[in-house]
Amino acid sequence: MSTVEPFRPANASAARRRTVIDALRRGAVPESGLDQLATGLGRFEAAIDAELDSAASGGSVFKAVRGEYGSGKTFFTRWLGERAKRAGFAVSEIQISETETPLHRLETVYRRLTERLATASFPPSALRPVVDAWFYALEEDALAAGAGEGGLADEVERLLTARLAEVSRHAPSFSTALRGYRTALAEGDEATAAAIMAWLGGQPHVAAAARRSAGVRGDLDHFGALGFLQGLLTVLRDSGHRGLFVVLDEVETLQRVRSDARDKALNALRQLIDEVHSGRFPGLYLVITGTPAFYDGPQGVQRLAPLAQRLATDFTTDPRFDNPRAVQLRLPGFTQESLVGLGETIRDLYASGAGAPGRIKALADDRYLADLARAVTGALGGRVGVAPRLFLKKLVGDVLDRIDQFEEFDPRQHYRLTVSGSELTRVERNAAAAAMADDVELDV
Repeated sequence: MSTVEPFRPANASAARRRTVIDALRRGAVPESGLDQLATGLGRFEAAIDAELDSAASGGSVFKAVRGEYGSGKTFFTRWLGERAKRAGFAVSEIQISETETPLHRLETVYRRLTERLATASFPPSALRPVVDAWFYALEEDALAAGAGEGGLADEVERLLTARLAEVSRHAPSFSTALRGYRTALAEGDEATAAAIMAWLGGQPHVAAAARRSAGVRGDLDHFGALGFLQGLLTVLRDSGHRGLFVVLDEVETLQRVRSDARDKALNALRQLIDEVHSGRFPGLYLVITGTPAFYDGPQGVQRLAPLAQRLATDFTTDPRFDNPRAVQLRLPGFTQESLVGLGETIRDLYASGAGAPGRIKALADDRYLADLARAVTGALGGRVGVAPRLFLKKLVGDVLDRIDQFEEFDPRQHYRLTVSGSELTRVERNAAAAAMADDVELDV
């Protein structure tokens, strides 16, 4: 894996550098600054940018990303999200889970989407700033059309009705709630306005008085969620955003739920894909991530034949010739060489903002990084694909931080890799356990 352009640490601002390093020290994928780390992703750029342009022009895109644990699926989708945000999209990343966000309950998925909604200007949740910007845009359009102060409210109401006409066919309560929100703001009733905005975001248990004042009833349901998503896309587009980029991460967790819930979730995914391809959601770029076992195994996509047909992609050829325009993208994962290369990138990024950059590059040289990479991989049963998170965590927190702070510290003399079960993910623990089992001698 190689970068498209050589990495230049000087190009990174102090804030972006700190964001990346702090996340790696915690063993997490950075929320931003991922272009500083992107390796081997250049072959996807042209196709992804063309698809973003298609969505921005009123189309809609669905993409499935496949890769083993540790292959960088979360990193890849966040890198895509940063790219989408720079292109003017709003972005939302949703972790699918059996208890918190079951895929077969689309109303919950929509709620998580609005909670995680972010734009280039606003962090999550950006729902209310987006809606406020939309009303401001409607007022500007009304004034441009010649509306005076006395007729401004009526002209805004006319524009609201016209812009949400298609949405109102499927979810009339969406536009009704927006009117209630605007009325509450005009009356200075902030508590009611906030409650109505929460209801628009799919939050349950909103006060009955607020719902009555807005003219809506009950909570959002599975079918209404798709209509609300359609409405959100309209609001985003009219408030100056080019579209919405959504990630449904870790969809492979569906394999571990009860069979009835799994079947409902797979059917909901099939329904969502069909709605995207039908053109109902102009401006939507939807991505799911999963392991090969989810796409190819009996407890995943293959369990529902129509879904398997929609996601079918040929991966029998050399990975070098994978089609980045296909519905499914394959992430090849790390090799020992690319893992060391990533370590060199992180070391140089760290050194560019450190107090002792020369000492860092001298003590954590390329040979030491290769030794550390081999040690971490060995502790995880030789599975290079599982190693990147732990390798970078150890490199930053145990090695680079100490070199930077202590003049006497030499990692070859004063540091020995230790790995405890409490710091490992489930997949990493399984790999480590397999490594220990291989070391046990059995008398047979």
